[in-house]
Amino acid sequence: MLSVNRLKPYYVKEETNCIRVVLAYQYFSLSLDDKVYQFVPLESREIRINRETQQVENENDVFVFQKGKEYSRVALSELLKLSDFKAHLNSIIHPYLNNDKTPIKTEEINHVIIDLEKQNLKRLIDEALEKRDYDKFIEYTDKLKEM
Repeated sequence: MLSVNRLKPYYVKEETNCIRVVLAYQYFSLSLDDKVYQFVPLESREIRINRETQQVENENDVFVFQKGKEYSRVALSELLKLSDFKAHLNSIIHPYLNNDKTPIKTEEINHVIIDLEKQNLKRLIDEALEKRDYDKFIEYTDKLKEM
């Protein structure tokens, strides 16, 4: 039976289109047939996740694991079938995927700020009317019209 013992990235590199999870010795190990195999970067050494689709791009890559003189090759597509592997991978990439939503949040924040500014101008207009300050009334109403 195949399961993940440890999966920590050596480093994570953010690119415009993808997130690269780079793996190294001692950071990735599997349990295979009750034996613990350590990752060795003989073939593939990274997992690439598309930022837009959030799908793994290099599913056909093969990772090599070693226990003593024994080697085992495991395709990334096989690892993606393991729920514990997916859970580890998702916890690694989650902070990097949230950055894509920043422009939407910024737009929403700007809309709220504009609404608050309009409400403040209306309050100042009311205050100018109460004080019978015609100049301030004209100034604030002109600013409100500009918005």
